Amino acid sequence: MPKSRIRKKADYTPPPAATKQATAIKLESRGWVAPVMLAMFVIGLAWIVVFYVTDGSLPIDALDNWNIVVGFGFIAAGFGVSTQWK
Repeated sequence: MPKSRIRKKADYTPPPAATKQATAIKLESRGWVAPVMLAMFVIGLAWIVVFYVTDGSLPIDALDNWNIVVGFGFIAAGFGVSTQWK
């Protein structure tokens, strides 16, 4: 029985280099992002800790257990601000 021929695939050759030049991406550091992010985290954590330590009478008594949501809202806002960090 005759042996089949082995086909040799052509080696990959990259397309010719275009005349485009790579544009440099300048990442500007936003100095306000880190302090605001950390402040939001600390405020949210402090809000929740104060609520638990005072048995719900502080920071805002009228909010009752919604004080936890406010604390986590500050923490979530801190994560939202962190997306602006470059």
